[in-house]
Amino acid sequence: MSRIFNKMDKLLLILTIFMFVFGLFMILDASSMKSFLEYGTNTKYFTKQLVILFISLIAYIFILRIPTKKYRKITMPITMLLLGMLLYLLFFGKITSGAKSWIYIGDFGLQPSEFAKLGVILLMSCFYKANYRTLDDWKTILFPVVVSAIIFLLVFFQPDGGTSIIIFLITVMLFYASPVKKDKKIQITLYGIIFGVFAILILLVLKGGILNGMQKSRFNFLAPCTRYQDPTGYQVCNGFIAINNGKLISLSPGNSQQKYLYLPEAFTDFIFPIIVEEFGLITGIAIILILMIMIYRILLLAKRSVNIQNAMICYGIACYIFLHTAINLVGVLGLMPLTGVPLPFLSYGGSFALTLAISLAIVQRISIENYNYMQKKVLENRNM
Repeated sequence: MSRIFNKMDKLLLILTIFMFVFGLFMILDASSMKSFLEYGTNTKYFTKQLVILFISLIAYIFILRIPTKKYRKITMPITMLLLGMLLYLLFFGKITSGAKSWIYIGDFGLQPSEFAKLGVILLMSCFYKANYRTLDDWKTILFPVVVSAIIFLLVFFQPDGGTSIIIFLITVMLFYASPVKKDKKIQITLYGIIFGVFAILILLVLKGGILNGMQKSRFNFLAPCTRYQDPTGYQVCNGFIAINNGKLISLSPGNSQQKYLYLPEAFTDFIFPIIVEEFGLITGIAIILILMIMIYRILLLAKRSVNIQNAMICYGIACYIFLHTAINLVGVLGLMPLTGVPLPFLSYGGSFALTLAISLAIVQRISIENYNYMQKKVLENRNM
């Protein structure tokens, strides 16, 4: 294991461990009141997240040992499994928190749409690498895009707008990062723009008829504190209050006032305001900087990757973490509608934490392969 560790991106690994541990502490803090009211104990959500992180650690270590060249054999079965689970939820899923997003296994809820984000990244990366020589064929170019579009629609109609947006944006980003020729990308872009305009016109004609009541209400997001009694303003305004309570510098862990049910999602979507309330705005900014450094390290690994598959995987995972961070923060700050997107490492969520850990393990596996490739090149140059 020490030999593997020496080949990993150590800064990324240290930041990963720190963020997961800090997030676990914040989940314990922010969920204590709700946990006590629902279960009679302050630690229920903390315990569930701890179990998931232990499972994530096992998965992380296991994935580190799997060469990325083997991904092509498992990508399609994983994609078919995800499509099957998403179809099952669409027709037979039970509504929880306004969406049919969870398959329950005992006390734990499995959210296939979270794993679908990584599934789309692996599908597009592996497929384009495997079919590199036939990318002049429209069927080859469009296959992973069409499959990703089906996944997007299945998630959108759960309905889960936030997750479907992320899947859509990951698909778009990876398509432009792919080895598909420039003229083909331009053609698909033009078709996409036409389709997008057509979709907007349909929404205007139907007056948002394909959106449910909760989704429509989220578009009323401006000036939330003028609508404090309205559900569309109450939560965001309390997030503002939490941030204001924290001031620039604060050190009062465990003493948040807003976690006492003023923020119903204090340990999920709105964990960032709780962090700022207890540790100050400086800590909040530091958290954002750490996430940006992690994304930068992943992009560096993409640049150094030995093949297009590994590069695209790293680009996709960097995009995945960035989108979660950006969409969560702009929603919390009232700059766009709330989407229910968790903040990486810090928000409660078993499927999200497990997917994130698996994603970062894959990135570290790519780091190991980059190191092995460079060492091989050095030896070849010495023997010349």
